[in-house]
Amino acid sequence: MVGIFYFFKQNAQLIYEDDEETHYFDCKEDLRIQRNNSFAKIWLKKGKMHDKYREEIPDIKFDRCDFDNLEKLFIDLGYQVEIKWFRRRFAFKWEDITVCLDYTKGYGYIIELEKMTSEEDKKREYETLEQRLKSLNVEITPKEEFDRRFLYYKENWRSLIDN
Repeated sequence: MVGIFYFFKQNAQLIYEDDEETHYFDCKEDLRIQRNNSFAKIWLKKGKMHDKYREEIPDIKFDRCDFDNLEKLFIDLGYQVEIKWFRRRFAFKWEDITVCLDYTKGYGYIIELEKMTSEEDKKREYETLEQRLKSLNVEITPKEEFDRRFLYYKENWRSLIDN
């Protein structure tokens, strides 16, 4: 990951670096709250984890100090925290693509390329993102591997974050 980080430091614009604590809730959709260095937020992603394309409901932002109240609100509504995710993120703008280089405690390193697009263009843009990863000599991890690793983390995150 060091080589890729160096590449983006030289060839892209650093948008931000952040420390994030994200709580995933046990519900039908992918509902999350997050506290980072600047604020807290709620957001929802439709579809299944690790799908190629997902609709994302825009973030609702709060003061950082409201994070514990957000968690209490959802717990009082009957949701439970399913996973806690502690991540260090570097976000870059690489031409028209947002690139996130992440290290998540107990999980490891991830590179994510993202581009907001219309429903009609999503397949074409996904293929473009695949080509950009290949140009970096990054092998795309199969969805099944992500699902397997995420399930392992989900079942073991409490012990994994204590290390």
